[in-house]
Amino acid sequence: MVEALQRKARSARRKMREFRMIAHGLRDTSHPVLAHLIPIRRCNLACTYCNEFDDFSDPVPLDELRRRVDHLARLRLSILTISGGEPLLHPELDELIRHARGHGIIASLITNGYLLVEDRIKRLNDAGLEYLQISIDNVQPDDTSKKSLKVLDKKLELLAQHATFHVNINSVVGAAVSNPDDAYRISLRAHELGFTSTVGIIHDGSGQLRALSEHERGIIDKIKALGKRSYSRFDGFQDKIAAGQTNDWRCRAGGRYLYICEDGLVHYCSQQRGYPAIPVADYTVEHVRQAYRTEKPCAPRCTISCVHKISVFDAWRDPQTIKQPAVDAEPLVNMQAAD
Repeated sequence: MVEALQRKARSARRKMREFRMIAHGLRDTSHPVLAHLIPIRRCNLACTYCNEFDDFSDPVPLDELRRRVDHLARLRLSILTISGGEPLLHPELDELIRHARGHGIIASLITNGYLLVEDRIKRLNDAGLEYLQISIDNVQPDDTSKKSLKVLDKKLELLAQHATFHVNINSVVGAAVSNPDDAYRISLRAHELGFTSTVGIIHDGSGQLRALSEHERGIIDKIKALGKRSYSRFDGFQDKIAAGQTNDWRCRAGGRYLYICEDGLVHYCSQQRGYPAIPVADYTVEHVRQAYRTEKPCAPRCTISCVHKISVFDAWRDPQTIKQPAVDAEPLVNMQAAD
């Protein structure tokens, strides 16, 4: 009962902060809205489609992470999403979340969910976490992914009982997904437990767009129909991706969205690591403004949903007049749609 009341109270406060964040984002374009921060690259799983993990990296020291958050706060960041690797492997994750919340930044976490137990959930409550997302790829584990509903369902029940933060469950369709109907079953289970659900589209093995079948598109439509529309579900870009078509949009990565790797470098996103690769401590408002106006050659075929959604803030204004300079290294293959 106490946790249910806390959940309602925190939900009301969270909605008020979201409205303020949206108003601030619409009023001023010279600050980042969302940043992904990587506190550890190591993961306890090895999903074959993922290029964002290793099995050996040490956690970034807490003091260094605090300094990175301090600088993001000076840039007037609105939302911090902590991911990895698997962020729950970081021994001082709670203190990192607490530090971000001390700056008034909305704190979010992306995890595979394997390490969640009752005490761990309550510690995240106490740290002030406001959003948590788990991506579940199938109902039964397979060679591609062990992030299955069968394995994680008990973890979801614990979240439903004890979490006072918002929980979203993300499922996927597309290449490498052997049973696309699993995505709808996963979303149904999420809503049964009182969570929201989203769906992402995975590219083929070469990182290219592949049109979904009519059946797969129907699954996406059914999942979208399960929940109410909200800011977090600006996903119209998926319609063209599902049809194997490119999107004509203004990617604001490096400006409104930042990806900070474990080395403390700012990149456009997880799939464009290597550019601009500026230390976050040296990243300035002028860098934000320049990236905001820079046209990204990878944008038409991009499926990184968090960048698409954040860029909605500015889809209607400020044409991008700067061309991205040539990059020596090839960008990482853009395989995963869900963030």
